Amino acid sequence: MGTQKEKIVSPLAPAGGFPDLPPIKGAEFAAGAAGVRYAGRTDVMLARLAPGTAIAGVFTRSATRAAPVLDCEAKLGGDASEGAAIIVNSGNANAFTGKNGQDAVDKVTGAVAEALGLPRARVFSASTGVIGEPLPHARITAKIADLAAALSPTAQKDAAAAIMTTDTFPKGATASVNGVTISGFAKGSGMIAPDMATMLVYIFADAKIAQPLLQKVLSELTDVTFNCITVDSDTSTSDALLLCATGQAEAEEITEANVGPFRDALHGVMLDLAHQVVRDGEGATKFVEVAVTGAASDEDARKVALATANSPLVKTAIAGEDPNWGRVVMAVGKSGAKADRDLLSIRFGDVLVAEKGWVSPSYAEAQGAAYMKQQDLVIGVDLGLGAGKATVWTCDLTHRYIEINADYRS
Repeated sequence: MGTQKEKIVSPLAPAGGFPDLPPIKGAEFAAGAAGVRYAGRTDVMLARLAPGTAIAGVFTRSATRAAPVLDCEAKLGGDASEGAAIIVNSGNANAFTGKNGQDAVDKVTGAVAEALGLPRARVFSASTGVIGEPLPHARITAKIADLAAALSPTAQKDAAAAIMTTDTFPKGATASVNGVTISGFAKGSGMIAPDMATMLVYIFADAKIAQPLLQKVLSELTDVTFNCITVDSDTSTSDALLLCATGQAEAEEITEANVGPFRDALHGVMLDLAHQVVRDGEGATKFVEVAVTGAASDEDARKVALATANSPLVKTAIAGEDPNWGRVVMAVGKSGAKADRDLLSIRFGDVLVAEKGWVSPSYAEAQGAAYMKQQDLVIGVDLGLGAGKATVWTCDLTHRYIEINADYRS
């Protein structure tokens, strides 16, 4: 077993650190060190949710989904009358582990169910870390009694820290609206090109809302938040997002007729967490928004945005603070979207770089070079073809990314 490495905090980490997440009525948390991969590291978290909690979820569509993902998918939408629990470990993804994967899930969720007096069908689990190694589940089950005894509504920060792998900081966000409180935390740094959500995300609200409506809102918002970020174009085997509504708030029930304010507040929390994942991208020094307009369709705009955001050539130019707009032209051309060279325009922030098939007459290289020195950047692409638009968020690609991933298992 390797030794835990010293972590360098991302220069893009929120200046204020982890936010002060308010307690959510009906939700309790605990974290501990089970030694899943590293001795002495906080690497397991437990959440207990009150009876009546509605749970919605989105999961990776990877063809090599991990056992915990498959188990959660099967349990989603079950009877909420007896409450629920979530158990998560870092250090080992319990992915590509054959029959052993589900056996490990059953043992861990079964132990939680027994400790908390819940049916196993209401215990959700997740694992994140190295792929292809059997989960040492006995190390986790040995800690469940201690976790159960330590459950507290104020331990969200500890829970967020427990699920980190190559993350350099825990990620949290919160909002309140019309008497409802929402808070959540996430982990994610590499293997980020979500195909549902991203890595592991847990969001809690004390709202009264039926599970089908909760699921509908979550699925819609996922497409404009977590499914719009990319660090390295790789989709994880273990992506999972659970949204839990405990129903404990005194506010009126949320229905189709009044869901708007709750939806907007939840959107803010999800987008904040998604951006934090990008800001903690492995080796990242730049946070980049790619905004595409003027496409023949929204789908085409998304193709261009992702082709640009995922291009190693674009990302390394950004890392080197090189305003190499030719690489953006390349990305547009390879995207598969409809494009016309002579209608295309490119901006770096407010600086018009290229238009009408060539460099803009007003552009000076010094302008672009000065802009690229900023930490937060916007690449604007207008295709000049229609009303289609899309925005995605990414980061640069530095040598540090190689360092982190070249010895990830050691």
